[in-house]
Amino acid sequence: MGDQTSITGNKTAFTVPFDPSSTKFPSRKDVPRREDGPEENAWVWGKDDFIGRLNLLTPSRVIAASKEIKSGEIVPLNLPLNVPAVPAFAREVFEHEIKPVTDMDIVYDDKYKLNTQSGTQWDGFRHFAHIPTRTFYNGIKGKDIYGPEADPQKCGIHHWAEHGIVGRGVLIDYWGYAKEKGIVYDPYEHHAISYSELYACGKAQGIDIRPLSQGGDIQVGDLLFIRSGFISTYSTKTPDERAAGALRPHLPGPDDMQRWAGIKQEDAMIDWLHDCYFSAVAGDSPSFEAWPTEQSYYLHEYILALWGMPLGELFDLEKLARTCREKGRWTFFVTSAPVNCEGGVASHGNALAVF
Repeated sequence: MGDQTSITGNKTAFTVPFDPSSTKFPSRKDVPRREDGPEENAWVWGKDDFIGRLNLLTPSRVIAASKEIKSGEIVPLNLPLNVPAVPAFAREVFEHEIKPVTDMDIVYDDKYKLNTQSGTQWDGFRHFAHIPTRTFYNGIKGKDIYGPEADPQKCGIHHWAEHGIVGRGVLIDYWGYAKEKGIVYDPYEHHAISYSELYACGKAQGIDIRPLSQGGDIQVGDLLFIRSGFISTYSTKTPDERAAGALRPHLPGPDDMQRWAGIKQEDAMIDWLHDCYFSAVAGDSPSFEAWPTEQSYYLHEYILALWGMPLGELFDLEKLARTCREKGRWTFFVTSAPVNCEGGVASHGNALAVF
């Protein structure tokens, strides 16, 4: 699947701020910590950084990713804006209104009203804090996001828009693998997918999901996509069944009745997500991680607040999985344009895969 060191040189990141063009980065246990941050913070891109691991999408990595374009097929990764029709976690329903500009039936506008978390989305760094310290990525606090002291420059989603998201995508089709292996679970219920299960799935696809530095196929800056079956299952349910799942009470902690399949909260998963140095991760479920957590933490805390890694949810991976399977390849070119909203918390996915 290629040797990235031949593209970007051979350089190891030792000191903060890290040079994003480096090809070797420290493991989770060896990352230098900022003394003014929570334990296990990996705020390694500088005190004024607001794009986190998107720094890894350097020009040389984008050029390398472009070599994934071979046949030119385009696969959109976005659900319609009104899907799910009833969003999970008590979020607002999408509203669309056509507005006549004149009374002559010749010009029209339209208006959208939506919660950016209601459908295909990138969670920005203002979305989820490290809960014990109430600290967001790179040391910002709630007062920096909302209220009289708010500063839209601190981790606003517009910083992502100004950089862009372009790189090599990797799909782990766990839902397809589970079907083949007779592993039965309901994506509308809590089901934790372990690292060992993802590794076995990758092996069945012909991918070693370990990082390149450990002899695997994952390259620094790759965008990870995990299909856990939510969209596939959503399409089989009636509107009433979909609404019933989405409207389950959202409560804090382990008693939350919002229940979704996703990746497992465990050290092996945390190490893998960190040490691969993905530029971003995304899935097809409403929560990416198994929900609710059965641990004292959420993976959202690590991914967003402690590491600064974009986290996508409700991506439409159905056509992507079919295309990967038909072509016998699980890597592809990806482009995503986050919305340019100053001080925004999150963004639509606006993502495409190209083969």
